[in-house]
Amino acid sequence: MMTAHTLQVVGPSFLLGDDVNTDINCSNKYLPGKDVAYVAQHAFEQLSPKLAAEVQASAGGILVAGHHFGINSSREQATHVLHAMNIRAVVAKSFGRQFFRNAINNGLPVFECDTDQIASGEMISINFGAGELTVAGRKVQQAHPLPREILAILSLGGLIPFLKKYPDWKFA
Repeated sequence: MMTAHTLQVVGPSFLLGDDVNTDINCSNKYLPGKDVAYVAQHAFEQLSPKLAAEVQASAGGILVAGHHFGINSSREQATHVLHAMNIRAVVAKSFGRQFFRNAINNGLPVFECDTDQIASGEMISINFGAGELTVAGRKVQQAHPLPREILAILSLGGLIPFLKKYPDWKFA
């Protein structure tokens, strides 16, 4: 469910570790020359060779990582690949700032919190407006809620659709 004031995402968790840079999910090995759908089939294979297939078999989910997810690159394609994989959100202890901004601009929700209590395959629910993450029905984390402007951008699928609808940034 997404509105300009709330955003809630639910899905199974897929775990990665610390220091996952965007070259891992959007490898130079496949770019340029391959389309995003092809790259999505090979995303993260250096870290977890079966991850892309597992995400596809589950019809998508939520990536959970440690510190510094999305570091070392400003590749906007990294968020496109995650969308193609049907990644509904990324939860990490911390994010590379360029990735964080690219994610918001491209309509991919990101949630920054401690991820130590999340196991692979557990069902996660994130309420971005309240800043709450639950795992298998138990509240695990409280984080700062995303500002209403960011919730509005995410609810419309990214910055470009938001600006088309609200070129003056006036929204209720």
